[in-house]
Amino acid sequence: MIRSSYRKCRSFYHKLQFYYTVNWIKTLYFNFKKFPFATAKKLPVFFYNKVKFTSIEGDIKIEGEIKKGMIGFGQPYEMNTRHKGIAEIIILGKITFKGKFQFGKDYLVFVGENASCELGNMASMASNGKLICTEKIVLGDYARLGSESQIIDTNFHDMIDTETGEKFKKSAPIFIGNYNFISNRVTIQKGTKTPDFCTIASNSLSTKDYTSLGNNILIGGIPASLIRNNISRDWQGEKKELDDFLTI
Repeated sequence: MIRSSYRKCRSFYHKLQFYYTVNWIKTLYFNFKKFPFATAKKLPVFFYNKVKFTSIEGDIKIEGEIKKGMIGFGQPYEMNTRHKGIAEIIILGKITFKGKFQFGKDYLVFVGENASCELGNMASMASNGKLICTEKIVLGDYARLGSESQIIDTNFHDMIDTETGEKFKKSAPIFIGNYNFISNRVTIQKGTKTPDFCTIASNSLSTKDYTSLGNNILIGGIPASLIRNNISRDWQGEKKELDDFLTI
């Protein structure tokens, strides 16, 4: 009986700790500003700790069953527990959530005018991640990016061939496959395409279409190239743990 009471008290304490980290003002404002009342009252999007809404004037959609806290900005699911308080959101174009999604701490999310960003179910970007979309970025289901990674579909500046005067395309769509395990400090640049069940090693730079290499591959390096075939994260073995990360 004493042990049962202790477990209940501990569970209650952990829930209090969790809800204390929620930025309720930003959470309520965002949900009721961006969604119909029937959706907003379920509070599908939670914000944790400090965040700056530079702009949320774009189109924000959620596909699939609506559940409380299914999308977390600054969600405390990682080993580190401290926030720097530098999280920022700039949504001018369209962002679509295909289900549950996590952003870690101190993120930057930018979706430019006329740009489209699609984020797959159970996909995520860990702490200090940057997502900059000026044309199109698609993350598949269970596409999970490690800390300090960035996915950017533009060079920001026009580049030219100094001999011919040819101007290179400044941006190009990015397509990340389903069940991609992208480690920490990975940069994904314009034109990148990855197959399903692709792993990208730490500190790598992805710059091209890797789908011809097939599924279950490990790529890495600067720029990234094939390291090994027939390798994958144990997604089925981790499924329950990953689901628990997103249970509010």
